[in-house]
Formats: sequence, structure tokens, C-alpha cells
Amino acid sequence: MPAIAGAESFTHDGSTDVGVLLSHGFTGSPFSMRPWADHLVAEGYSVRLPLLPGHGTDWREMNRTGWPQWYGELESALADLRARCDTVFVFGLSMGGALALRLAQEHPDVAGLALVNPSVMTLRKEVRFVPLLSRVVRSVAPISDDIAKPGVSEHAYGRTPLRALASLAKLWGTVRRDLPKVTQPVLVLHSAVDHVVEPENSAIVLAEVSSTDVTEVVLDNSHHVATLDHDAPVIFARSVEFIRRVRAERAGDRV
Repeated sequence: MPAIAGAESFTHDGSTDVGVLLSHGFTGSPFSMRPWADHLVAEGYSVRLPLLPGHGTDWREMNRTGWPQWYGELESALADLRARCDTVFVFGLSMGGALALRLAQEHPDVAGLALVNPSVMTLRKEVRFVPLLSRVVRSVAPISDDIAKPGVSEHAYGRTPLRALASLAKLWGTVRRDLPKVTQPVLVLHSAVDHVVEPENSAIVLAEVSSTDVTEVVLDNSHHVATLDHDAPVIFARSVEFIRRVRAERAGDRV
């Protein structure tokens, strides 16, 4: 059981036509994605929002996990949705965006991606030393709660676990190398001011995927955790519009 209130996995069986898999970010939990999930439920979709291994408990527990385990949890949820629904989309925040991209790379039947401030790299030079540093230092200051809206918290970890961060860097390398394998429609929503993930990340995704259907939306009033910020309604509305449009176009292709 998660130790953080609101960090539990969330599952809803709605339509068998459309399913949406959502992924939270590094050191976060479903708490940061639950309003988005609730909006999708209200639209009638089936939804899966897993708690990734090592998250939602204690940062020390996260240091015992790595990106293959985080990805494996999402891949299992994807298989569950694919067995239930005709069309499945994957939405992700930050690291969740990187994991969503990996799913699209390995599962071409994913219908489309909606990514909020996706991370596929960092310009912080000190991160290159994390694999060595993590052998002697277990954690550093947190990177959470970058939210412009006053009084809002994502309830992420109060420390950044370094062994887990070293694994995240490996995920970045894997995902970025294979970005040309992404051919699905992609919706990228990124904040104009983000103190966690540099804007170069979204620019790289937009430039390096092979998708011909790519949409960029700039979120002017939010910081990194935009799913809980001022622009959350924009994210929710644009993602539903995206689902409807892609579904309609896929149906047209089958005529």
C-alpha cells in the first residue's frame, strides 16, 4: 500500500472503444495525474493509472527500482487495456512522457500519445556524475512541486534518490535513440516556464519522432506539474479533442 495519501493506482472500466493509459513522473505518483484521469472517466473512456514501482512510499524504496520495472508496470497496464478496448492512447507527464514514448516505440498499435513536459534528456552537466555519486550518496534535494498555482502540491518525495536518477538517465538514452520509431500521432503540451525539464526536451521530441501528425501546445500559465496547475483544463480539453480526432481519422482509414 502506498504511504502517501492519494498515491494509489486508479482503474476505471468504461468504454470498450477507447482506453487511456496514464503515467506519472519521477518521484511522483498518480496524485499528479488523477484530475486528468477523472476528466477522461467523465468522457466515458476506460482508464488505467498505475502507481509505478518504488513510488508513493519512500524515496529509499525507489532506489531499489529502475526504469525497466517502471516500464514493466505500464506495459502490463497497456496489455490490460488492449485486451479490453479497440483503441488505446498513452498519456504521460515528465518521465511518464519518456515511458509513453517507449511504449509507442515497442507497441506500434498504440493509437496516439499526449505528453506533458516530457523528459528525454537534461542539460544539467552534474547528472553525468550521478552513477558514480550514487555509490556514496543516496539522495539529494527534491525536484518536486514546480507548480505556479498557489497552495498546490503533487505530494512527491522530499528527496531525489540518486540510484533511481541514474536509471532514469539510461531510460533517456534508450528513448531518445529510438525516437524515429515513433510514428503515431503525438500531442506535446509544454510549459513556457519549467524549472525541472528544459524546453529542449519537447523540442527534441517534436523534431525527432517520425510522426506526420504532431501538435504542439504551449502552456503559458503553468510550471512543470502542469496537470495540477492553471493550465490543467487546457490539457484535459486538448487531450480529449486529440482522442476524438485521431479516432475519427482512424475510422476514415478503415472505410
